[in-house]
Amino acid sequence: MLSERGGLPLTVAISAANTNDSAALKPLVKAIPAIKSRRGPRRRKPGKLHADKAYDHADLRRWVRDRGITVRIARKGIESNDKLGKHRWVIERTMAWLTGYRRLTLRYERKATHFLAFLTLGAALTCHKRLRKHTT
Repeated sequence: MLSERGGLPLTVAISAANTNDSAALKPLVKAIPAIKSRRGPRRRKPGKLHADKAYDHADLRRWVRDRGITVRIARKGIESNDKLGKHRWVIERTMAWLTGYRRLTLRYERKATHFLAFLTLGAALTCHKRLRKHTT
């Protein structure tokens, strides 16, 4: 899942339990929808990407940088997790919001497409609740 700074999910995806998290980064970044801005063209990419050490691969860093996104990925053996802590809690909170939906707490669905549909619905409901809360 990719989320924006406030924790609203931008894109969601599922993968097998035995795959590396870094394999999901490219499809998630490509799946970010266009965002209508007040001025100028639609924005299709975030300004920065914060990630933990699981995403520390030179080819991923290069791929993200080539798309004009500033990379903030902790390096293995060099940086501590303390710097990413203030950004990591945002995604952890978003995951907690999604586990508030009973069908997403345990995987009841046998088909991956059904689970992805419920995950997408949960993300949409989370966005709706947060945006409704901030507009009233």
